Amino acid sequence: METAEIARRFLSFFEKNGHTVVPSASLIAEDPTLLLVPAGMVPFKPYFLGQRTPSYSTATSVQKCIRTKDIEEVGKTSRHATFFQMLGNFSFGDYFKEQAIPLAWELVTTPVAEGGFGIDPEKLWVTVYLDDDEAEAIWRDKVGVRPERIQRLGMEENYWSMGVPGPCGPCSEIFYDRGPEYGVEGGPEADENRYIEIWNLVFMQYERGEGGDKGGFPILGELPKKNIDTGLGLERLAAVLQGVDNIYETDIIGRVLHRAAELTGTTYGENHEQDVMLRVVADHVRSAVMLVGDGVKPGNEKAGYVLRRILRRSIRNLRLLSGTDAFFLHELTEVSIDAMKDIYPDLLDKAGVIHGVIDNEERNFADTLRAGTTLFGRAAERTRAEGGTVFSGTDAFQLHDTYGFPIDLTLEMAAEQGLSVDEGAFRELMQRQKDTAKADAKAKKLGNADISLYAQMHERAGNTEFLGYTEAESDSRVKGIVVDGAGVPAARAGDKVEIVLDRTPFYGESGGQLADTGTLTVDGRGVVDVEDVQKPLPGLFVHRGTVRSGEIVLDDTVHAAIDTGRRHAIERSHSATHLIHSALRNAMGPATGQAGSENRPGQLRFDFTADNALGNERLAEVEEEVNTVLAGDISVQTEEKSLDEALKMGALAMFGEKYGDRVRVVEMSDYSVELCGGTHVGSTARLGIVKLLGESSIGSGVRRVEAAVGVDAFKRLSKESALVGQLSEQLKTPREELPERIDSMVSRLRAAEKEIEKLRAAQVLQAAGEIAAKARRHGSALVVATEAPEGASGDDLRKLVLDVRGRLGEDEPVVVAMTAVPKDRPVVVIAANKAANKAGIKAGELVGVAARALGGGGGGKPDIAQGGGSDAAKVDEALRAVEARVAGA
Repeated sequence: METAEIARRFLSFFEKNGHTVVPSASLIAEDPTLLLVPAGMVPFKPYFLGQRTPSYSTATSVQKCIRTKDIEEVGKTSRHATFFQMLGNFSFGDYFKEQAIPLAWELVTTPVAEGGFGIDPEKLWVTVYLDDDEAEAIWRDKVGVRPERIQRLGMEENYWSMGVPGPCGPCSEIFYDRGPEYGVEGGPEADENRYIEIWNLVFMQYERGEGGDKGGFPILGELPKKNIDTGLGLERLAAVLQGVDNIYETDIIGRVLHRAAELTGTTYGENHEQDVMLRVVADHVRSAVMLVGDGVKPGNEKAGYVLRRILRRSIRNLRLLSGTDAFFLHELTEVSIDAMKDIYPDLLDKAGVIHGVIDNEERNFADTLRAGTTLFGRAAERTRAEGGTVFSGTDAFQLHDTYGFPIDLTLEMAAEQGLSVDEGAFRELMQRQKDTAKADAKAKKLGNADISLYAQMHERAGNTEFLGYTEAESDSRVKGIVVDGAGVPAARAGDKVEIVLDRTPFYGESGGQLADTGTLTVDGRGVVDVEDVQKPLPGLFVHRGTVRSGEIVLDDTVHAAIDTGRRHAIERSHSATHLIHSALRNAMGPATGQAGSENRPGQLRFDFTADNALGNERLAEVEEEVNTVLAGDISVQTEEKSLDEALKMGALAMFGEKYGDRVRVVEMSDYSVELCGGTHVGSTARLGIVKLLGESSIGSGVRRVEAAVGVDAFKRLSKESALVGQLSEQLKTPREELPERIDSMVSRLRAAEKEIEKLRAAQVLQAAGEIAAKARRHGSALVVATEAPEGASGDDLRKLVLDVRGRLGEDEPVVVAMTAVPKDRPVVVIAANKAANKAGIKAGELVGVAARALGGGGGGKPDIAQGGGSDAAKVDEALRAVEARVAGA
């Protein structure tokens, strides 16, 4: 049974049993205590904690998950994966154990022809918590599982909590027996390699207090409503139903694995070490596709770092498998998208963006490898020069932390140079970093208190009614006041406040549009200046500002009024963003997707996915197209539709954005149709003019255009016109001839600079004869160790050293060491002839001696090497150190 069919059957079964099918949430967690979604229940966590009330009492989903805690185990075991999918059914105070257990058993054991998974009951075992007599009785008496197939396990295996005070309860798990070839008899308590868990049923019936994750916390009592949270690993079940040894050989992951083997010229199943690397590649490529598909971009922190890490591990393994530095990820990404499209059809629409981001990261890592290899070479040279044989853990950690070097790459490179690595020190530094990250994550859990406060207000007040699409003012009721993080009954002059209203004309910052500002006025009693509006929970608008005068009290009626001039300026920017998006897609192709935006009064920035720069010519074309369209006075229409209807009509969805079942569609004729909750002008002519200010790169595969709109655009053009006028006057040239005149001046200037550079370089090289005459014998070699003539560049230095070495011939060992200080940083170049190399004198080793004296590092070949440092005062000391080393050779 294919993986997509397993997912379809699961959802269909629970939908027939009264559950609401809930689409997978994004991998990017809404929960501030989490980076990425690690479990199927995470999107439902606010319901279990009582922070929100669901619109349904039972639900079922196939949730995308990412877990990096065990990333080093990926490929080595049969079940660990970075990306995985969790099938789940949930009850929020509806049914409990007596229904959850039979439902799970029914789906697992019902024959395939009747819509189930068709697993032989004789292959299944069950575990329950130590004292959960109720669950055991249901399994034994209601379902009919033989008593000897039911085992009781402790809190470590069969008790669940979120790791913080709140809901908790016992678990019951279904295990599949893979057979005697995988381990010993005796059920899950005897061998979890042979007996693998496929489904975990969590019975949330208690409330826990402070304490550890597994035990060590008090049970405070029973929950008022008992909940069900189950999780069935889609990939694990696919491995069972498809009769393969591990999740990597299932239909979806296996396609990527086998294509990686073909591309790298290896054969899966012949070599264990290579098999592990192929599994890592298959897992990580699929994980990267899903992360980028949900809007994550490679970076050095948070989710971006997770993505970067798994991509670089993939690239490293592919290079080791193939023995080349060829690029493979584009084709493997294509295979992964095709394999996953039946479950996530939106991947096809995002394919261009996904390819662009992953391809760009692969190219960037090739550059990183080169830079990191240079750093490694300097550190290795320093180690050998000091007589050491162990590459320091600090250097290994720097390579890992700064350049993304996997430790196995450092180990291999060190071994090639006859060095070991201080893995102990490296692991200690890694652990310190992990401990710091854990401490940060623990600290973030305190953020739940703030969310709980907002959740309580939300529960009392309900959703804030947003009037801002049609109204700029309203009379509203104060439903909540927060001062210094706590709910209060009133706030007085000078207080920084957060205020929740029952209805508001204020737009809350979202979708790239900045929040409205304005005032809340209590007739005759107080005024609040609103400086920002945020939505900490969907549907809840929080007005942040300062009480200017008087006081504001709970249940007051206030007059809410926005700054309409500011709002209209923002609307112009937002509508211009939509036009720019369409023009960019026309110029660069439909794969160009939005990657973020910010719309502020009179100014905007728009981020989009692209591998290459637009260039001035295309940028001008985009600007002209936008202004031509807006001059056509196109009516801007808005309409609310279901998400499916909107997508079918061709509306563009913002990449990585989360949408509900009902969405707002903003249409500018057929030129631009987008999903957008922001506010807009009534017609494009209201924009006046749009001036693109420039385009730049802001990250891997992401570009940014910035623009001025309306009056701001006019001011910008006015300044530019004045500047051109000044140039025209100073150069005595008509405006339209300025480009040619400036080009001519720049060309003449560059030609003059080149001529000066030639003369300077020739003057430096003329000194070669005089320098060669300064050669002195040190030991068995003739040595020139001197500073280059003043003004010598790094390139001059290298040419001069080679020239001097050539003048001294090949009859006897010759070493030439010269220094220069371009841009206040000392550089040293050393050359040794073949005779010197035969005598054991190597330029690469000597440059390390000199560079250390200069406070830096260096490396190179036996015949020519270069280094540098930071201490120009030590140039003479560096040269004397080289002479001393040659004399002792």
